[in-house]
Amino acid sequence: MAQRRFLVTAALPYSNGRLHVGHIAGAYLPADTYVRYLRATGAEVRFICGSDDNGVAALKTARENGCPVEELTARFNQLQQADFAGLKIEFDIFGGTHQPGFVETHERISQDFFQQIYQKDFFTKRSVKQLYDAEADQFLPDRFVRGTCPHCQSDKAFGDQCEGCGRTLDQVSLINPVSVMTETTPELRETIHWYLRLDRMQKPLAEWLASKRDDGQDDTSWRPVVLNQSLGRIEAEGLPERAMTRDLTWGVPVPLDDPDAKGKSLYVWFDAPIGYVSFTAALCGEGPGGVDRWWKDPECKVVHFIGEDNIVFHAITWPAMMLATHDSESVQGEPGEYQLPHNVVANSFMNIKFPGKDEEKISKSRGNAVWIEDYLKDFDPDPLRYYLTAVAPESARTAFDFDDFLARNNGELVNAFGNFYNRTMTFAHKYFEGKVPATGSRSDEDTQQLERCKEAVNQTGHELDGCHFKAALTAVMGLARAGNGYFDATKPFLSRKTDMEACGRAINICLQTARTLSTIIAPFLPGTADRCAKMLNLGEDYRTWALATDELTAGHVLGQPEILIKKLEPAEIFAD
Repeated sequence: MAQRRFLVTAALPYSNGRLHVGHIAGAYLPADTYVRYLRATGAEVRFICGSDDNGVAALKTARENGCPVEELTARFNQLQQADFAGLKIEFDIFGGTHQPGFVETHERISQDFFQQIYQKDFFTKRSVKQLYDAEADQFLPDRFVRGTCPHCQSDKAFGDQCEGCGRTLDQVSLINPVSVMTETTPELRETIHWYLRLDRMQKPLAEWLASKRDDGQDDTSWRPVVLNQSLGRIEAEGLPERAMTRDLTWGVPVPLDDPDAKGKSLYVWFDAPIGYVSFTAALCGEGPGGVDRWWKDPECKVVHFIGEDNIVFHAITWPAMMLATHDSESVQGEPGEYQLPHNVVANSFMNIKFPGKDEEKISKSRGNAVWIEDYLKDFDPDPLRYYLTAVAPESARTAFDFDDFLARNNGELVNAFGNFYNRTMTFAHKYFEGKVPATGSRSDEDTQQLERCKEAVNQTGHELDGCHFKAALTAVMGLARAGNGYFDATKPFLSRKTDMEACGRAINICLQTARTLSTIIAPFLPGTADRCAKMLNLGEDYRTWALATDELTAGHVLGQPEILIKKLEPAEIFAD
């Protein structure tokens, strides 16, 4: 059987701020878990990410901080890399769309993409009215305009969205608009932009998306939230033309020999997904043996991990861009053409609940978040990885609840998983010289427990193949609880006094269970898995999925017991 091949991407974070638990739960942790699992099964994988440096978000934050935008994006690119490394989220490459070493390749590939689409006549050049700041002498990007929402009358509206009611807006619809740059009233002026003809790709895109619905036969069917939002958008509104250029100089210059293109950049949501391609090129090289092998080969499956706010761009706009480069309207694409995503995996937003307060939205501007940098100063990454998976917003919004985080760490990780390893290892060292006891003549109870190990491996793998991470973690923890149940039922703490053969047989089964758990917990909690493997004295290949139920031989020398998972005290969590 040919080796499976996957190109996995995680959404490019804006390089204008720190990362919080909502970001991690949304795209990065599930992507890392998936990649670790795929590699454990022997698949060839490349894991791609990097910062989204271009566009308005970075410009606005740089202006607010009084620093050059290049300096701001470089600083946050490095801070984000440190946060990911601290959480053991391990990309093969973490680039940046405007970072040294990446910007030239990214601009060239982005411009080539634009040119291909332009040459195939998928752009419409159109004159439109846009708000202009006469004092600043520039057209205003959407986030540089604030005003009153025409729908809910909130004064928390920007040129693209109202923070009050959440509706998408057109900047010219704002009541009493004000320039964020100069606090002056902008005026309407004519400008030119190039619009992507999404309407020409509506039918093939709708059919392609419909083919991703769950038919009960495929464990990689797309999540309902992705299909409902993308297909729902097509069915309700159709696909209108969308502007893919902006009046900005911070970004990828529009590659047209046209005086109207002067001073314009590609829309950030045009060049951002191309970052996945340009970073792959930086990692793997260019041409058929490099980037094309991952993006233009039908044998490679491309999987995107994103948050709910990115669904339309990844399920409609980005596929439409790739489709527009094809020689035909086939969504499959011929070998040598960009292959549309195998899956787009989106999580909903995560809210936050502080002790004694109501649940609320995580907000960078209000500072009500659990910042990754702050968390890592005091705590191990695995309790957070466990919690964010256990309460992942896979189908609906959930909340990071401090009380629940504490309870799940101490009541599930420590009392179920950690306790099983502790009692098993302690027993083996105290009564069997730190070695795996003899197998003995196994009972039905023993074989049933070993069968549970096989079932847990199969179930965990099945759920991970389908990107059902909560369900997969539930299967892992189910085996840990079954291990404790087996320990309690066989009572080695009693049989050691009367029947050491029966006692050894029970501990043997517990150690086999622990060995299986070491493998299937590894995609979720890599640090914990390494400690498990060290205690069991396993080899470097312990993560290999196919070896998860290979038994430890009698007499195998075990490592020293250690605290697997630390109990957290309320005083630590609520210190501030």
